[in-house]
Amino acid sequence: MKAIVCNEFGPVDDLEYKELSALEPGKGQVVVDIAAAGVNFPDGLLVQGLYQMKPERPFIPGNEVAGTISAIGEGVEGWHVGQRVIALCMLGGYAEQVVVPQTHILPLPEQIPFEEAAALVTAHATAHHALKQRANIQPGETLVVTGAAGGTGLAAVQIGKELGATVIAVCSTAEKLATAKENGADILINYTEENLKDAIKQATNGKGADVVYECVGGDTFHACSRSMAWNGRLLVIGFAGGEIPEFPVNLSLVKGYSVVGVFWGSFTQHQPKDFAANMQELLTWYVQGKVKVVVDECLPLSKAKQALEKVMGREVRGKMVLKPD
Repeated sequence: MKAIVCNEFGPVDDLEYKELSALEPGKGQVVVDIAAAGVNFPDGLLVQGLYQMKPERPFIPGNEVAGTISAIGEGVEGWHVGQRVIALCMLGGYAEQVVVPQTHILPLPEQIPFEEAAALVTAHATAHHALKQRANIQPGETLVVTGAAGGTGLAAVQIGKELGATVIAVCSTAEKLATAKENGADILINYTEENLKDAIKQATNGKGADVVYECVGGDTFHACSRSMAWNGRLLVIGFAGGEIPEFPVNLSLVKGYSVVGVFWGSFTQHQPKDFAANMQELLTWYVQGKVKVVVDECLPLSKAKQALEKVMGREVRGKMVLKPD
């Protein structure tokens, strides 16, 4: 099989597209022939050695795929060869095949194309978990989403609307804001043209944000940290801007709000029943048309470097997807 291999931590350009041996399932495992793989910002951090998880090298990046089961290992029940599935693999997704435990696959409804299914899991599942379990967002509350045109930002806009929030989208260009608006955002803020703190204050009639879904870090995080409502929840999703901010804890004390970390990968391990229920709800919402996946571009697997560079450069509206050449 063909795969993208990270031999050592380093620049994205060092990734190698190469031939590897075909995979065989072990006990309790299945082999999935990959039809599409989602590309995520953490993938780029991972290959550079900048992510929380640092796998042994060499490894194949990619944690979300969609495809069909091609082989079943001993003890696997309730699945069959040829079945369409979504697979959560943590590693191994940038390839033509992946081996996963049967506990890490979900049946894929026929209505959902492989390209969209592969891009549904990480972005939407992160946003869903963040807003549901971590923020416990309520109808009528105000939700600020930074990086609102990216994959997980758009997911937060859609899910926030489904959960009854008023959604304020924060982006760097008019084009990105238009994408956020198309996906349900109520209020738009271009932080390159407006003071973000003042704009949030104005948009919330001086109250501040009940929930902030913060993906960018740096100055954007600092502005949001000064724009929270009493009993607000500032969700720390990631640092797409490249700077991990330091937080003055006196702000939380004086303004009476919580800073809440969101790490979806750990959530799937610590709360597997909640994760399974979340995914069932997400897939139901998708079939009902309440959420959707916006695929910016679908590239051949051999172009994974190009896809990652576009994601890391924050040039994507929605999600990037890879398909076998």
